Amino acid sequence: MKKQEQPFTFTLDTLLYPLLFVLLIWLVFAIEIRFGLRFNKYGVYPQTLKGLRGVLFSPFIHSGIKHLYSNTIPLFVLSSALFYFYKPIAFKVVIYGVLISGFITWLIGRPSYHIGASGLIYVLFSFNFFKGIFARHYKLIALSLVVVFIYGSMFMYAFPIDEQISWEGHTAGLVTGFIFALFFRKEIAKPKRYNWEDPNYNEEEDLFLKHFDESGNFIDLPPENEWFSETSEISREISEINYIFKENKEEL
Repeated sequence: MKKQEQPFTFTLDTLLYPLLFVLLIWLVFAIEIRFGLRFNKYGVYPQTLKGLRGVLFSPFIHSGIKHLYSNTIPLFVLSSALFYFYKPIAFKVVIYGVLISGFITWLIGRPSYHIGASGLIYVLFSFNFFKGIFARHYKLIALSLVVVFIYGSMFMYAFPIDEQISWEGHTAGLVTGFIFALFFRKEIAKPKRYNWEDPNYNEEEDLFLKHFDESGNFIDLPPENEWFSETSEISREISEINYIFKENKEEL
């Protein structure tokens, strides 16, 4: 007998919130193009008081169409996975992920403007990967394998291999996602468990096992329920009633 039902369910907000976030960053970029604006100065500028505003604004700002496009697909895919598998804590991961990874970037970053949603993407990548491993739930482990198979190459960009890439933001995202995977340990789906997996399981109280002897042979036990026994007895008596048909010739 199953003790727990599968918690994963697809609802409209599974895709709605990731889609809204993606549309928002595209809208910000469209405003820049339409009105000839540059929002780069609102990015994270490390170790300056003014640069702290980038902790909030940097995920919505991108340097160009290539930068924006490269962030769109992984952001949508990873956030959709987050809202499907970890719906109760999805907003916490996104909001706190933006704030903490942005602040770490502000602490360790080079003196330059750090912009883009890649910091959040690395939070989602790291969280989805490590959380599935820690959970020991077969579906979440499968998610971890899919994530690392598709986006495993992202690990290399957490190191200073390209001066044009904010590896500090990527590293901050990886660290933040890993911390969240540890911190939200209890707020995740648990694998299905059966009665016999319970630590307090007692074989002698298991009604199912009572139908088998020590050799594993099936035993047809009499019902223990009094009402059921009485009903069965009545049914047996009814089945033994003999019906006799006698033709009355006098009425013919």
